[in-house]
Amino acid sequence: MKALLVVGTDTEVGKTVLTSSLAAYWQIYKPNKSLGLMKLIQTGIGDREFYQELFGSSPSLEIAAPLCFQTPVAPPIAAEREGRDIDLGQVWQEFRRLGQQQDFVLVEALGGLGSPVTHELTVADLAGEWRLSVVLVAPVKLGAIAQTVANVALARQYQIDLKGIVLNCVQPRTEQQLADWTPIELLESLTCIPVLGVLPYLSDRNDLEKLALVASNLALEKFLPW
Repeated sequence: MKALLVVGTDTEVGKTVLTSSLAAYWQIYKPNKSLGLMKLIQTGIGDREFYQELFGSSPSLEIAAPLCFQTPVAPPIAAEREGRDIDLGQVWQEFRRLGQQQDFVLVEALGGLGSPVTHELTVADLAGEWRLSVVLVAPVKLGAIAQTVANVALARQYQIDLKGIVLNCVQPRTEQQLADWTPIELLESLTCIPVLGVLPYLSDRNDLEKLALVASNLALEKFLPW
């Protein structure tokens, strides 16, 4: 199956920005190819609604969020508070269905590879068991190096196919801040994983052409099918 899982080093680091940028790029530059866009598990209101607003009218893109909770906390806690089970079989079946019906599937994870999915499993467990190719999003901020190294180590532990790292400017950043907080050569030296590019800060995340443009500046040939 042609699919890509977008994970972060933490929450609020730019997974949705990267996922929507890749989806916008796919729509503009691969108009004859269909795309599935899936949120692995959603807690609270946010990503699914954003994707519906941005891509809901597209006939070649299908949005799926097979498991949603109202409480904006980690899935096992949200499930407990709402008296529900976390049915990963349902998530897997929806993922498989998208893979059979669409040319490519983008899946946005929750948090980092160590984020809990159930009381026993993390995102890394699913990525490893489902044999998903992964791209890791790291924010341009102080402390990002340690978080990135930790997530890459976890990817190796679970034998995950980590294609690369994408740096994201969660706020406007200068070239000096980029060099000081997330130096690319140091990240690649510490992790032995390529940095695929840098996403600039986007004040308007609803501009499809701008989203596609920033995606086009990434090393897409290393993780998208052609």
